[in-house]
Amino acid sequence: MNKKEFQGLLKMGEGYFLEFKESFDSKTLSKELVAFANSGGGKIILGVDDTGEVKGLNITNRLKSQIQDLANNCDPKIRIGLEEFENILVINVMEGKNKPHSCSSGFYLRIGANSQKMKRDEILALAKEERKINFDEEVCKDFDWKDFDEDKFKNYLKLAKISDNLDREDILRNLNILTSKGFTNSGVLFFAKSPSKYIKSSVVRCVHFNDSNRVDILDKKEFDKGITENIEFAYDYVKERVPVKFEIKSLKRKEFPEYPADAYRELIVNSIVHRDYSIVGPDVSIEKLKDRVFVTNPGGLLKSFPKGMFGKISWPRNRLIADLLSRTYLMEKVGTGIKRVQNLCKQNGNELKIFKEENYYAVELFSNKSSEKSSEKSSEKSSEKILSIMEKNPDITIRELSENLFLSTRAIEKSIFKLQNEGRVKRIGGAKGGHWKVNEK
Repeated sequence: MNKKEFQGLLKMGEGYFLEFKESFDSKTLSKELVAFANSGGGKIILGVDDTGEVKGLNITNRLKSQIQDLANNCDPKIRIGLEEFENILVINVMEGKNKPHSCSSGFYLRIGANSQKMKRDEILALAKEERKINFDEEVCKDFDWKDFDEDKFKNYLKLAKISDNLDREDILRNLNILTSKGFTNSGVLFFAKSPSKYIKSSVVRCVHFNDSNRVDILDKKEFDKGITENIEFAYDYVKERVPVKFEIKSLKRKEFPEYPADAYRELIVNSIVHRDYSIVGPDVSIEKLKDRVFVTNPGGLLKSFPKGMFGKISWPRNRLIADLLSRTYLMEKVGTGIKRVQNLCKQNGNELKIFKEENYYAVELFSNKSSEKSSEKSSEKSSEKILSIMEKNPDITIRELSENLFLSTRAIEKSIFKLQNEGRVKRIGGAKGGHWKVNEK
């Protein structure tokens, strides 16, 4: 490794495939080794702090031997390579061929720029995962460099705050887009002039309907501009068609959107990041209907996705795409998207429905206007759900009910008040230490 390559890595910053460590610590280092081996491999640079500032390290044969012992003592052992640059030590961790790997403190997985301890279901899921290279990390053998779009590349560097004073090839290598075998499919999806020339599934389709039954089409557009541009254009497409009410009671103007912008932006990002680009079929689809926004992602959840963990952990189908986007504002909080969307919908009065099928994943985001019209029916359904939960858990609190049903505490209190007036539920004891008693209808 030369100085130029090293400087390039520092400017990339930490991510799915890169970790900085200021000093050697056997306990934390073994966790990082396991996390990278259980993911897609990566580099650990010793002698650099979290901010990318070079601190240096006293590199000895004993230190290198200790690191190799840590890798050998993992179960099963992990393949690594050591590389020195001045007073910096680079540990190249190979992706494991016999996952999952563990160290003395447990099993770990690389999630974004962090290594997280795995739970039982995650470990079992990883053990069942098919051992193959992800499509986004495979090399596109037919790619012609004449189709590389410099403007898209410069735009990405700006979004990711990466300096462009390095050679293009060096930056692409540091981002794992360019390998010794060639240009990856991720590179095509981000930087090709027309990605669909090489990957047919790269297109994003947006449709605006005048009704709720997909009959009267007002407008239709297809985007094939690369991943970051597809996200931005699709988001703008929906935003232009979402009504916003304004209320001015003071010097500040309050906005009341029909749909929370951050919610449908997150849904668009998720659909594009997690799409199965290896299959040719329906496009990623974003539909603006009269009463809802409908987002479809062909491919569904991974077979190895831990049961019951949807919305709680990040389990990306496309690790390299996720890593590239996580460096931009488009995907800042890895693994918290669905939970954030649910909270935004709850605050804005929108209903959210999620469909998880074998071959596709879809989300319906309903207008808060339609929510108002069906508030009576929704209230009845909510009341029945509240009663059902109270029967199973008489000690449950209003806040816990709110979190379980994705309703505001005010809505929960309103439903309980009605149920109490109807004599269907009674509070035994005070707010603290009391419980609910459900009566037969």
